Amino acid sequence: MTFWESVRTCFTKYSDFSGVASRSEYWWFVLFLGLAGAAAAVATPASLPTGSLGTIVFLATLLPFLAAGTRRLHDTGRSGWLQLFYLVPVAGYVVVIVFLMQETKPGLVFRE
Repeated sequence: MTFWESVRTCFTKYSDFSGVASRSEYWWFVLFLGLAGAAAAVATPASLPTGSLGTIVFLATLLPFLAAGTRRLHDTGRSGWLQLFYLVPVAGYVVVIVFLMQETKPGLVFRE
């Protein structure tokens, strides 16, 4: 899946927490969100508080990010609820990223 296909797919399925997402779809979308957030943080006008535009972009893309992460975890045979580990400082991020990086389970049909 190409960069723009994955971005389009993730925004099209912004509230779809069922199904699966390939590794390329998820990681291209995360790259897009990182670039968009950085661009928004840098482009914040001086008349606004520092980082306010970046915060708006973060809040606007939070639901699509969680949905894509849930679909990616489904693709590895896990529940999307494991994203709650993001709330645990440092170790939680490491655990979730390791889960997200794993290969697709062949023949898997995930049902929640």
